[in-house]
Amino acid sequence: MKKEERYSRRGFLKSSGKGATALAAMYAGAPAVLAAKSPNETIGVGHIGLGVRGGSLISEVAGRQLGGGIEGAKVVAVCDVYKPHVEKGVQRSMNPDVKTYGDYHDVLTDPHVDVVVVATPDHWHAQMLIDAANAGKDIYIEKGWTRTIAEAKAMRAAVKKNNIIMQLGHQSRGQAAGVQAAELLKEGIIGEVSLVRTGRFENGPFGKNIWRWYGWYNYFERPDPAQVVKDLDWTRWLGPVGEAPFSMEHFWHWRCYWEYGTGVAGDLLSHEIDFVQWVLGLGIPDTCLTHGRNALLHDGREVPDTWNSVFGYEKKNCTVTFDCSMNSSFVQPPEFRGKDGMLRFDQIAQSVETFDVFAETRTDKYAAKYENGEFKQGQPFLKYDPAKGPKTPSHMQDFFNSVRSRKKAKCNEDEAFVEAATLIMAVTSLMEKRLTRWDAEKEEII
Repeated sequence: MKKEERYSRRGFLKSSGKGATALAAMYAGAPAVLAAKSPNETIGVGHIGLGVRGGSLISEVAGRQLGGGIEGAKVVAVCDVYKPHVEKGVQRSMNPDVKTYGDYHDVLTDPHVDVVVVATPDHWHAQMLIDAANAGKDIYIEKGWTRTIAEAKAMRAAVKKNNIIMQLGHQSRGQAAGVQAAELLKEGIIGEVSLVRTGRFENGPFGKNIWRWYGWYNYFERPDPAQVVKDLDWTRWLGPVGEAPFSMEHFWHWRCYWEYGTGVAGDLLSHEIDFVQWVLGLGIPDTCLTHGRNALLHDGREVPDTWNSVFGYEKKNCTVTFDCSMNSSFVQPPEFRGKDGMLRFDQIAQSVETFDVFAETRTDKYAAKYENGEFKQGQPFLKYDPAKGPKTPSHMQDFFNSVRSRKKAKCNEDEAFVEAATLIMAVTSLMEKRLTRWDAEKEEII
């Protein structure tokens, strides 16, 4: 069986027929009516999924990280299908009375839980978000939002119908440098932006490949499979995927396989393109062309280790490129190019702290400044100083601020839909080996 066929049948729910019918039923519950919380009222938090990313998020909420902790929030429930992950959640919850669950439905019926933080593999995102919305819980959920357009539509509808607060986990939106860059670009500091270059590059010695870790980014010692089986509810972990024999690789390394996520698109591309969306507000691209292959990591993974996507924003006269290699570690920061100059950040999107602005030498806007020596060729004429920038709340803090105020979060359901549609266009282009186009009226890939 070809991988493309397997993915099409099991990884993608079709936007019509049984898939869409099932999704429609998922968010058909009565809408929840929620009121703003008093600044003095404690917000009860339930964490669902406590693996690599989930373990970091609970530390951020509960305060185990240096300078961390969300004031007025208390972790009251932790949930995972793997016993050691539950134990990690208990340890990091900073609450000796925290409740533990193996079924996320029990978190949603817990009256002490006001919001849920979902950090499960992507194949669970749609079902969990819709169930949480129908239960009236506000939701912080990890990226990529989901795997199909049908799922994305159902998720957006559930959030809106139930009037809940939702935040998608793109922490780059909490960076002050992005706020300042957006203002400068809007003012025309480099002219009309017609090209944006982004990328993500990772590397490591063979045998310690990206996504092949066991519980943390640098843990490569394989646990005892027999003990893992004892500690894991494998059937519940599979959930929407259906029945399958237990696999250590699929459980620990799920990003390497199409059934559970979207590979590079959902993990890395989504971060960078969401940052561009936040800075420029381009919306869903009109077109996408993607190429991908496994260049060096021939370790049994299905998803490519090398990925190139070109997004066309025809109505905005802009092209955005994303390049990825898991066999090179040289950084490609977000880079915005216009007729009059270039704005280049210092790091990958989620880590940006500063940026430089360079002027073109042969345009009317800045040519005189080069001629009189005010600008030097090859040197930035503006360097953003983060110490002088505005103070912005972290992405998680922004979520809790929205929970209290009932105002939309920065990466709300509408922004999440843009993210999902963009990454799914890229995956569809890869799988079908063609240019994909977005039908804005029908909200479908054509």
